[in-house]
Amino acid sequence: MSEKPKPTDKGQNQPMNPDLTELLDAWKYEPGKINVRLIESSEGMSFVQVRLDLGILQMHLDGRPDGHRPQGFESFLEMVENWIEEAERGDIGPPPEFDLGEDESTGDAPLQPPRPSRDDPDDVPFKLNRDQCALLREEAIQYYHRYLALLALEDFERVIRDTTRNLRVLDTLSKYAEHDEDRDSVSHTKTHVTMMRARALASLAIRDNEPKAAVHAIEEGIEALRKHFENMGHGELFERSSEVQVLQGMKQALTPKLPVSQKAELRKRLDEAVEFENYRLAAILRDEINSMPD
Repeated sequence: MSEKPKPTDKGQNQPMNPDLTELLDAWKYEPGKINVRLIESSEGMSFVQVRLDLGILQMHLDGRPDGHRPQGFESFLEMVENWIEEAERGDIGPPPEFDLGEDESTGDAPLQPPRPSRDDPDDVPFKLNRDQCALLREEAIQYYHRYLALLALEDFERVIRDTTRNLRVLDTLSKYAEHDEDRDSVSHTKTHVTMMRARALASLAIRDNEPKAAVHAIEEGIEALRKHFENMGHGELFERSSEVQVLQGMKQALTPKLPVSQKAELRKRLDEAVEFENYRLAAILRDEINSMPD
């Protein structure tokens, strides 16, 4: 005869309520603004949350946004980069046993390392098939959602980290994708990620009261976009690019904040003195300018 179950404390072994109404009501969605916040779990883990019209998106603050570690790597990108290093060293042997480790969210077929082609010794070590390219793009979308949220939180260091990481994805696809459509998918995305990275670098410099460094970061971003359009064979699109216009507008807003050299300030005052026919002051300013070293 089986024993009667012992009573448990109130609340123990109770099924979790899947209804999110109370949670959503406590954080109302506000149209027209980015609804984002940082939270800390009871275990001390940090998350960034985005309130959407139909729910809440929660992402890990560091590592892969969904917290998965495919085959022990931080992300699929790190896994693929490891394949590339092995292929370039000639270390890729027979396909390994498939092991997702902590990640049980995906099938095994797309995650097997591709075999290097020996037909062309000057070719890249291997090509990424459609499934592998799709996994890299889908993973990059997670980082995209996170860096938009982090930008709203003004966590510029992590925005730089995630945008730099997504640029690595795009470069990997451009170089190693087997099919043209996967390589072509890089084009538009790269302009946006490049612009966002430049914005974050400039915003970080502004916060540190370094307007010259901010302008330099913007100029580097604009030049990277120029090269991108030229490499695409569409240099005429550069000036019409909305991403370029955003960076140029940011640069124009920063220019008045740049420190002016003493000599440039004296020249400005000299021009004003001549304009108002204050020739005595103009002569003094001219002598002072001439006495300064170049």
